[in-house]
Amino acid sequence: MSGPITEDDLHGFVDNQLDPDRRLLVQRHLDENPAEAERVAAYLAQRQALRAALASATGGAIPARLNPRVLREQRLWRRRMLWRSAAAVVFALGLGGGGGWVLRGTLAPNETDIATLVREAVANHVVYTADRRRPTELGEDQRDDLARWVSNRLNHKVAPPDLSDSGFRYIGGRLAATPEGPAGMFMYQNAAGIRLTVFVRPDANARNTPLAPVEGKPMGGAAWIDKGVGYSVVAPVPADELRRIAEQVKRVLGGPA
Repeated sequence: MSGPITEDDLHGFVDNQLDPDRRLLVQRHLDENPAEAERVAAYLAQRQALRAALASATGGAIPARLNPRVLREQRLWRRRMLWRSAAAVVFALGLGGGGGWVLRGTLAPNETDIATLVREAVANHVVYTADRRRPTELGEDQRDDLARWVSNRLNHKVAPPDLSDSGFRYIGGRLAATPEGPAGMFMYQNAAGIRLTVFVRPDANARNTPLAPVEGKPMGGAAWIDKGVGYSVVAPVPADELRRIAEQVKRVLGGPA
């Protein structure tokens, strides 16, 4: 099989569904196109994070309905039917958010709201912070525009907090996808290049919950819930530092003590 490399080829490469010859062609294409390679690397990182979460929740066995072919079909269906004006968010919903539906509704019925919130935040953090070329929809100079955009989508006023005192500079943000609907993600970076995200999403049925750390793979986070809105902070930093930053975010955005 020859011909130009398509988006379906890239998805098939991520899901390991290509025949050897086609996979070799895609690999050569990625070697020659660094921007495409970065994007595929981000998809692979999210896929690995999702599989790790599923394996943890099921004792290591991945249900047949969650095999890569089924997930790929679900993702392609969502790409056609949902959020046509936001292609990146659609893909996140198909690959990460779609898995979130299963995790929340089937595989983790006893999971706390806080643990679910952190897991969703980590999944989005992994895929978007890995993109070194365009990790955000709106950059740091469009902070006010993003605040209005996210607030309107969430029906809740929210703005990126200033974390410069903690060494993290705001670099932009975007809408992200979760089983509860759209979420706001604000992204920061420190002098060492470490990226941190603040994740805000609605959950009308969740009870107010004080800030709590949640350990997980490939990383954990700290989160709280206030008046039907969940907040979480995710970064690959020591737990005590993450907690301190989360407390700073909570002071700005509000929430139970």
